[in-house]
Amino acid sequence: MTGYDTALSLLAANRPTLVRNATIMPPWATPTGNPLEIPAPDGTAVVFRRDFNLWIRTGGEEHPLTVDGDIDHDYGASPDYYMYADLFTKMGLPHAPPAVLWSPDSTKVLTHRTLQEGIRRKYLLSFDELRSKRSALPGDKDIQHAQFVVIDVRTSTVVRANAEPVAMPMLSPIQMKWAWWEGDTVYFLTREDGLRLRRLDPTTGDVRTVVHETGPTRVVPTQHPMLGPAVRVLPSGEVLWYSERDGWGHLYRYSESGELLGQVTSGAWLVKQILWADSEYVYFLAAGLVQADPYRGTVCRVRLDGTGFAKVTDDDVDHVVSVSPDGSRFLDTASTTDTPPVHTIRSWDGQVLEELGRADVTGLVETGWSAPERFCVKSADGSTDVYGVLYRPHGFDPERSYPVVDHTYPVPLTTRVSAGFDAGWHGYDAEALVALGFVVVALDGRGMPGRDKAFFDVSYQNQAAGLDDHVTAMRQLARTRPWMDLDRVGICGISGGGYATVRAMLDFPDFFKAGVALSGVHDLRYTDPANTDIYGPYDPATTARFSNVEAADRLAGKLMLIHGGLDDQAPPDQTYRMAEALIAADKDFEMLIVPLADHVYTGYEPYVHRRTWDFLIRHLRPSGPIESSTGG
Repeated sequence: MTGYDTALSLLAANRPTLVRNATIMPPWATPTGNPLEIPAPDGTAVVFRRDFNLWIRTGGEEHPLTVDGDIDHDYGASPDYYMYADLFTKMGLPHAPPAVLWSPDSTKVLTHRTLQEGIRRKYLLSFDELRSKRSALPGDKDIQHAQFVVIDVRTSTVVRANAEPVAMPMLSPIQMKWAWWEGDTVYFLTREDGLRLRRLDPTTGDVRTVVHETGPTRVVPTQHPMLGPAVRVLPSGEVLWYSERDGWGHLYRYSESGELLGQVTSGAWLVKQILWADSEYVYFLAAGLVQADPYRGTVCRVRLDGTGFAKVTDDDVDHVVSVSPDGSRFLDTASTTDTPPVHTIRSWDGQVLEELGRADVTGLVETGWSAPERFCVKSADGSTDVYGVLYRPHGFDPERSYPVVDHTYPVPLTTRVSAGFDAGWHGYDAEALVALGFVVVALDGRGMPGRDKAFFDVSYQNQAAGLDDHVTAMRQLARTRPWMDLDRVGICGISGGGYATVRAMLDFPDFFKAGVALSGVHDLRYTDPANTDIYGPYDPATTARFSNVEAADRLAGKLMLIHGGLDDQAPPDQTYRMAEALIAADKDFEMLIVPLADHVYTGYEPYVHRRTWDFLIRHLRPSGPIESSTGG
């Protein structure tokens, strides 16, 4: 996953969206309005960007809040590769939404001055137009930074943080939820020698560290960044702090001065997300409490002193939650891999206040769909449980033999497989392949998030983590499923999955016979620092060891490379470098460049999908509709 993939997911998570195969929205959701204007909580004003500065509009009148912005010192901007992404242009937007966060009383805004002076540029060619964007490489001295600023909208007084600017390799820390208001005070997280929580006085600009934690590997505020950091500052000033110091992701309570007061949660499970906290309890989403599937989410509560732990949703299904603004209730979406979602409004004692709807999959079943099979097998180390899903072909006949496709995305920012009913993300891609006659396997191997720290740390300084688990899993599955033909195994994926597709074929050439790599990030030495940060501090030697480009001579199977010519998230030079190395090694491969396509091929999806399917069909030869119509 590129930083851009993460950014879109994070922004989507902050807005009301469709919930798992049903058009259920929280009753407290409100219309979003203009996405480029950030409204005040009291609705009296909006803030927006103009000519590198922030402006405010109140009662039809507009005036600037800042006046010293310029192209290298922009207010409320994320790095270029995201801020001015080609995808936003296709959506009719000149740029991404500004990074602005209003104070609860609507008197101030938190933003940052984005520092981008001296950063190298990358170039893309759109026929006769040369496009350039500032984009640092790993190890560069000059990278994007955010200097926090608080603006009093009543007086246009600008207060700058009295601290070093914060590195911003991915996107704004405000949009990452790494900076927020608690009452009339600002808090933000930084990666400085581990992880720090810092307090910013909005009237003086003074900054002090509240909590600081270090460790030999990753020190993170959550294993699930798309849900926001599992860190909360209470009205009392005390802090709920996420840490994996005991081997699992749990909450610890600190005083306002940074003194450890005690551990709040404990056990062989982890905290996925803090949902709400009051003066007595913290309510949170946990994973690992359901014996049948450790990835399923359970809503829990516990007193701030660590006593009185209880499950709010005491069942065996997965829960996805949206809390009402006043914290009095929550929208709960409950499902499993093979159980369609049920949407309810609940109170914190678990009582169902109202059922809003149930997903109807009748029409889906009529198309030939069947729910994927959730499985658990041993990893390549022979002892660790790993989980995935297996999709059977439409019209499945156990007496037949089917080729297998690993639909991969082993990037340690999010799980590839949903613990609930997956009608989106990668699920629809897998369904298309099973409709064409393939068995599809998707897996979360070691190194992916959602488990204990040791499991997660397998991907520390290891971009190829868990790929051996994919091979081991398919061999185990085939022992009891003779209809899986392991002489015809393919693999495909996009972005980080594009990297993994090629890497799997290079590391396991006797197993993977064909692969399609879309928008692949094949060499982290030539991409944005945000991509290397996923795996830990940048080390050129380690990164070179996991470069697909450096191992191109190991290719044995049939490979197709696909990339968008205007991909400003993982630029096409990633695939060009891979192609050049394959040519130098005298390896045959196919390549498709879609000249005006972005990272996810917006507007070109049907063509790219068809070319992907056709390649896999030609080289793995399922008995499916495309083969019979094209002659294979």
